[in-house]
Amino acid sequence: MGEHAGELVRAWRPAVPGVTEVFHARFTEHAYPSHTHDTWTLLIVDDGAVRYDLDRHEHGALPASVTLLPPHVAHDGRSARPGGFRKRVVYLDDTTLGPSLTGHAVDRPAFDDPVLRRRVDQLHHVLAHPGEELAAQSRLALITERLAGHLGGHLGEASNGRRPDPGLAHRLRDLLDARVREGLGLDEAGRLLHAHPTHLVRAFGAEFGLPPHRYLTGRRIDLARRLVLAGMPPADVATTAGFHDQAHLTRHFRRVTGTTPGRFAARPG
Repeated sequence: MGEHAGELVRAWRPAVPGVTEVFHARFTEHAYPSHTHDTWTLLIVDDGAVRYDLDRHEHGALPASVTLLPPHVAHDGRSARPGGFRKRVVYLDDTTLGPSLTGHAVDRPAFDDPVLRRRVDQLHHVLAHPGEELAAQSRLALITERLAGHLGGHLGEASNGRRPDPGLAHRLRDLLDARVREGLGLDEAGRLLHAHPTHLVRAFGAEFGLPPHRYLTGRRIDLARRLVLAGMPPADVATTAGFHDQAHLTRHFRRVTGTTPGRFAARPG
């Protein structure tokens, strides 16, 4: 994280396939010169407004919209209002959406889509926590599907109008049940089940009423409860049950049970 004269920057690379970098920044004076990326730039503005030129045409990014800048196309950026702006960016591998959509993104880089805006915001919250890779992949799959729809394209079988497949959902559940501790990436599940990741997420949600990552977390919490009640220390429970660390376990444990692992195992006095 860096800070200078009111500027604040944080950047990291999560262990999520397709995501090359996450970038959060608050700028009061900084202006970007014209430059390009070799990635797709998925941008939301939380405060202020950004004015930028893309392929020599002027555009604006506002808090209500989602901006998508294609790879290898020159753009700059500067605050459109006094006081600067605050933004969050996910840089996506250039294969995430495909080169055929570049021209559409140049013509229309901003989308006033509240559902998409909310999903991108949720993705950032998940990416901020290690151990949430499956959750990030699930959210990213739905985001890229929606982006492709805005750009007039499709992403594999996820967008071809197929109805959710209950059998596929049950096969994915079986895989998750067999991999509670070590986990399962959405891309790997797609390869094993011969299905597009977005179709997996939609099929699972339609059949079981929750996304795959939430199901897996629930199974891990069930395991953690048993281990805590058996007397295992919470730090050991975290690694044994498949959580990134004790803080990761505690956050989800409290959300499900209403208390921490230590208090959960406390005996009445």
